[in-house]
Amino acid sequence: MLHPSDFFDLSDESVAIFFVDCDLVWQAVPHIGRHVARLTGAKQTILGEISPGAYIGDSPIYIGKNARIEPGAYVHGPAYIGEGAVVRHGAFLRENVILMPGSVLGHASEAKNSLFLPGAHAPHFNYVGDSILGHRVNLGAGTKLSNLGILSQKDPGSGKRPTINLLIESREYDTGLAKLGAILGDDVQTGCNAVLNPACLVGSRTLIYANLSLRKGYHPADSVVKLRQTVRRIDKNNR
Repeated sequence: MLHPSDFFDLSDESVAIFFVDCDLVWQAVPHIGRHVARLTGAKQTILGEISPGAYIGDSPIYIGKNARIEPGAYVHGPAYIGEGAVVRHGAFLRENVILMPGSVLGHASEAKNSLFLPGAHAPHFNYVGDSILGHRVNLGAGTKLSNLGILSQKDPGSGKRPTINLLIESREYDTGLAKLGAILGDDVQTGCNAVLNPACLVGSRTLIYANLSLRKGYHPADSVVKLRQTVRRIDKNNR
């Protein structure tokens, strides 16, 4: 239920390598930086298009063939941007981000320490932190993948934040991570302005409705997660 193969198609070796020795899907998140270093070779390789007005930092960055960095985008890096991937106008690509072929970081969107599997899109006003987006995931406009709990203050003595715990089917898991965004299985979609709280694990093909604040924990595959609202209409003259 929580193995990477329960969330993602791992038949492609270029995808499976991110999850080697991971028994629990979130265990891949702290290794994203290591894979960025492997894929970039600790140097800059620019094979794609960098539009005038885009900014590329000095960190190791790989930009593949037919990839495009649009005007106003800032690729800080280290980062790997695969073939045909797009970083759109006004996007901010921070440290340790992998955009696999065909993926998109869109307008006014920000990503850090995250893995986008092939065809994953965060296209409009999104935040993606310490997260993994499966094949063909699509985030609705304004979707935020929060990675840090509001009560996660640093300990005054050690300076460390508490790690995130999950309760799944009566079993408690310590993720060992102070920051953990969302793990979205293949073909997951979110509606506009959805907020996924830290440590949301969403199974493949699940749909998350607009404006919903999703609590941490495991949400099974092939589900529809709805927000119920009561809407009342009154006459303007009787308000």
